[in-house]
Amino acid sequence: MAATPLIPVILCGGTGTRLWPLSRASYPKQYWPLSGDGDATLLQQTQQRLEGLEGLAAPLLICNEDHRFIVAEQMRQLGIEPNAILLEPMGRNTAPAVTVAALQATADGDDPLLLVLAADHLIRNAEQFRAAVAAGRPAAEAGRLVTFGIVPTAPETGYGYIEAAQDFNAGELRDVPIARFVEKPDQATAEQFLATGRFTWNSGMFLFRASAMLAELDRLNPEVVSCCRAALEQDTADLEFLRLEREAFAKCPNVAIDVAVMEKTKLGSVLPLDAGWSDVGSWSALWETSDRDGDGNVLQGRVISQGSRNCYLRSEHRLVVGLGVENLVVVETDDAVLIADRSQAQAIKTVVKQLEADGSPEGKAHRKIYRPWGHYTGVTEGERWQVKRISVKPGASLSLQMHHHRAEHWVVVKGTALVERDGSEQLVGENQSTYIPMGCQHRLSNPGRIAVELIEVQSGEYLGEDDIVRFEDRYGRSDLSLLQN
Repeated sequence: MAATPLIPVILCGGTGTRLWPLSRASYPKQYWPLSGDGDATLLQQTQQRLEGLEGLAAPLLICNEDHRFIVAEQMRQLGIEPNAILLEPMGRNTAPAVTVAALQATADGDDPLLLVLAADHLIRNAEQFRAAVAAGRPAAEAGRLVTFGIVPTAPETGYGYIEAAQDFNAGELRDVPIARFVEKPDQATAEQFLATGRFTWNSGMFLFRASAMLAELDRLNPEVVSCCRAALEQDTADLEFLRLEREAFAKCPNVAIDVAVMEKTKLGSVLPLDAGWSDVGSWSALWETSDRDGDGNVLQGRVISQGSRNCYLRSEHRLVVGLGVENLVVVETDDAVLIADRSQAQAIKTVVKQLEADGSPEGKAHRKIYRPWGHYTGVTEGERWQVKRISVKPGASLSLQMHHHRAEHWVVVKGTALVERDGSEQLVGENQSTYIPMGCQHRLSNPGRIAVELIEVQSGEYLGEDDIVRFEDRYGRSDLSLLQN
């Protein structure tokens, strides 16, 4: 008999600003390679560690609509065609996300197992993780709602805990009934929890039959189900994406699946997982889970360290040199540099709040902005002018558009661009340029097999990204959406 299909449900929400200046609202931590294990991002690693699981089906991903092209591109790089990519018009916590996943998975009358995973977790031992998932299958197939509790390595006060109804057998992968969920404890309570041997950290990872979770949601939180069902019934297909209907989804209670179901159900089981897990919640946590050199340093990018100890030093562009420093986090990006004591790295959230309150662009986005056709990078700017570096993927094109307030000069430095201006087309090669006057309908495309790179000089009275009138767009983007050229 064939194994019950296992559909990974990968939750891609969250801004991850605790890893600022690398992770920002426009490009959160789950889309970055953080572990040092090659170029795979946390999202891609989440998918890769599933390989070899019995009955594994294509993943179902749920993300913010602003990140849809990033998610699709990172799956494409792995050669993965998702079951679906569901777009949330706004964040509504994990209960609505799990509900729409279960409704989507059962839409054709199937009843698969769903493996719910966060896209921004790091798991060092993928083999042990797969063994835990396999160990949880029998209980999930029988109707239990299985969660994976992380075996504690310290009396952490930053995590919620799960108490098992009975003792775990050391080293045994076996699920046991859940006694209760506990919010983040103080230090003394956390130490007591570890002494009992019955407590694990709440990882937010689950395994269950879609029908079993829907039945408990219907019984314990029917409003979530009704709102999600309405949002799915009125969804809109957009390329490979499914857009949940905004008004219906907005009515969903903003509630976690733990609160909506797991804390109330009698079907909950917890299975201990000891696989080098981290939620990568701070720079210090990333230092702790990364491979370190003989001096305790994590060095990534263009970094030179002499006499430094127990530091996390990361460069995205420029050379970073650490001389005789200790216990520091130094992270360099194209527009910001973080220097922090490792013990103070958690306080980064207050800096991000200050940046947001001040309206500083560094609080939300990098100079490098990703788009479905490629990316652009802000190079420099002055009064009434700015310079960008644009890269367009092979076969991709920007929208047919026009600007009311600016003109543009394009200089191609790599590849061959196809430029459309007021209905006429022109091939522009390396070291050639073209001019886009204000009010001209234009489009930039890449007909070749290598990326087109060009320097764009904008000039005019207003250079905002919302000065775009869009006439045609293969990616279905609205004229009214900002930062979407």
